Amino acid sequence: MPSDMKNIKKRKVLIIKTGYTEILEQVQSNTTIVSLGDIFRTTAILHLFKNDEVTWLVDEKGIPLLKKNPYINRILIYNLNAVLQLQHENYDIVINLEKNNGICALSDSIKAWQRYGFRFDPVSGETEAYEKSYEALYISNNPNIKRTSGKHWLQILYEMLGREWKNQNYILGYKPRSKVTYDIGFNIHVGSKWPNKAWSLENWKKLESMIRDKYSYIYQQHLDNIEKYVDWINSCRMIITNDSLALHLAIFLGKKIIVLFGPTYDESHSAPGLVKLEPRLTLKCRPCMRGTCKYPKKCIDHITPELVYNNINRLFRKK
Repeated sequence: MPSDMKNIKKRKVLIIKTGYTEILEQVQSNTTIVSLGDIFRTTAILHLFKNDEVTWLVDEKGIPLLKKNPYINRILIYNLNAVLQLQHENYDIVINLEKNNGICALSDSIKAWQRYGFRFDPVSGETEAYEKSYEALYISNNPNIKRTSGKHWLQILYEMLGREWKNQNYILGYKPRSKVTYDIGFNIHVGSKWPNKAWSLENWKKLESMIRDKYSYIYQQHLDNIEKYVDWINSCRMIITNDSLALHLAIFLGKKIIVLFGPTYDESHSAPGLVKLEPRLTLKCRPCMRGTCKYPKKCIDHITPELVYNNINRLFRKK
């Protein structure tokens, strides 16, 4: 280590990202459904704190996505013990990326020199933003602004910290043990928060019939074990998925990806081998940002298996 580096004091940094709320989604203060995708993609900010002492507060379900991460010194599970402990610790930087009112109030009560993200307004009793996070809160409260802003999720996340995103990727501590065995992985399941994201089984089966004589394939496995799930994704050359954790893990693993967007906005950044598909028709209700659909045919099911098949062939022709 250079001599001038030895004298640099490590900053104490606290990242609060439990996964209960998504950074750019409308405020849902009382939900305890965990968005694993939002937890994982937040790891991209760790590039800014590689030389610091980082603590991460998270829901227990998110631990497998954070453990063994070389830039996280301590993981705390969000519970009463952690809350009481944090209220008696001092930090240089506290970053709260949850819009839950109680978590915002907790964040404000922790001693720190600098604060970023979301805060609690004691007058209104609602979530507010620190200076650099006004845009993120405005977008989450006005979802139609997302598409017109022209910014993707990681750009906005970095701007919340007063920094510029320079193509920093996500960081995963777990090292996959699997070998590439299949051409294509079908990531067909969706989380309980967003059942509306699911492409119909009928479409998956039709796509299967179109590829079975040309490509090897495997359906989604190991939903109850993150490390085995990562191994499953790693065993495929290409992943076909909805807008979910699998998309971000596949980007990190450098896979070819076809992602299907229906009720949600395309917030993801571009990556080599990533194709984004949306319905090829105008639907006034889309994107609705809702977990369920009132129409007989969901918007995502207007993406045809033929369109997906053509993009599979195109991606595999590319070197």
